[in-house]
Order: sequence, then structure tokens, then C-alpha cells
Amino acid sequence: MIKILKYSFYDLMRSRWSYVYFAFYLLLGVVLLFLNNDLSKAVITLMNVIIVLVPLIGTIFGVMYYYNSKEFTELLLAQPVKRTSIFLGQYLGVALSLSMSLIIGLGVPFIFYGIFRSNAIWDFSLLLITGTFLTLIFTALAFMIALSNENKIKGFGYAILLWLFMAVIYDGIFLMSLIAFEEYPLDSFSLIGTMANPIDLSRVLILLKLDISALLGYTGAVFQKFFGTSFGVIISIVMLLLWVVIPTWIIQRKAKRKDF
Repeated sequence: MIKILKYSFYDLMRSRWSYVYFAFYLLLGVVLLFLNNDLSKAVITLMNVIIVLVPLIGTIFGVMYYYNSKEFTELLLAQPVKRTSIFLGQYLGVALSLSMSLIIGLGVPFIFYGIFRSNAIWDFSLLLITGTFLTLIFTALAFMIALSNENKIKGFGYAILLWLFMAVIYDGIFLMSLIAFEEYPLDSFSLIGTMANPIDLSRVLILLKLDISALLGYTGAVFQKFFGTSFGVIISIVMLLLWVVIPTWIIQRKAKRKDF
């Protein structure tokens, strides 16, 4: 699996799109960190970009890589190599290359900025951690969808639809549910609904770290009471890990049963 991971990683690192992805975050980090006097606003802007763009890029790259390397994958399947090693190696290669582009692209500007504002390291670190989690999650979901669909058009369609649901549609349904049942106690429902979507969970963690949960009203107070505690942070990290582990486990099952 390590050899396949290295091959997939270096294959993507040679792609110009990886450098475009890296350059975008590098430029964005330089502009926001050095031209903005309010660090909280810079982190919020970065958050708004990351929680939308990172899942989208992870989804697209995951699906594209699977379909574009399908012939090479079939060649590997003819060799005495475990199926799970092939697909897990490819998945980790894609996810790690995208994560590295994100971390280095935003990390380099912060290294220079951190010389003057060292107290910002925790907020920025949480931003990079959640961005890495989102990359791992949505790349795994993309591989899972691609493995389930031989038709490339269907695979792309389902993957984009999944991203659209998680990033946009889910929030609308969640908000309408809160409004429709506002007469009932919604503390537990709000917490469960937030943890059921990794994008929402990442957003809430960052907002609470910036101490601006008051902007979320009553719901913000509920989030602060739960996610603001050490136990809440641990539960959030565990939920993000589950969002990585469960799709990865499904990839393994599908790889073993799929007829190539």
C-alpha cells in the first residue's frame, strides 16, 4: 500500500492543478494576513473559503483520479496485490497531496505573520486541522461514490450532488426544521444535526474558538455550552474521525466485492 500511496502522491504533485491549488491558498493567505488588521476577520474569511472550497476540490480530485487511473488500477489488480491496498493507497495519496497543498499554502504566510502575532497560532491551527479533516472526508466520499458507479458521468453527478447537499441544501433543511419546531426544546436536535454534517461541525468549532458564538443567538449559546468544553471538543474530533473512518471502511468493502 505504501508504494501505491507514494505513486499516487507523486503523480498528483506533478500535476499543475496541485500547484494552482497551492498557489491559490498561498496568495489568499498573504492577502488576508498581511492586509487585514483584524485577525478574527481574516480567519473567518479563510474559514468561509475553506469549508466550501476544500470539500469541493477533494470531491472533484477524488472522482477524477479514480476514473483517470482506472486502466492502471485494472493492471494492478492483475498483480498479486491486495485490492484494499490499491484503493486505500490511491485514496491516501490523493488526500495527503491535497492536504499538503492546503497546509503549506496557508502555513507559509502564517510563519512570517506569526513572528508578529504569535497568539494567533491556535485559531489558525484549528483552521488547518478542520481543512485537513474535510479533505480526508470528502476525498473518501468521492472514492466511495466512484467505486459504486461505473458510469463516469453518473459518478461525477452524484459526487457534485453530495457536495451541494452538504454545503448548501443541508443548511436550508436544518434551518427550516429549527423554525418549524421552534416551540419545542431543540438543544439535542441542534447538536446532532450539526455533528451529522462535517462542514457545519467544522464551521461551529472555528466560530467558537474565535469567541463570536453570540452572533449565533440561542443556538450559539447551546453550542458554546457543549462544543466549548473539553468534552465537546473531544466529541467533535471523534465525529470528524468517524466521518473519515466510515467511508474508508466502505471503500474497503466495495473494493473486495466489486467485479472489475
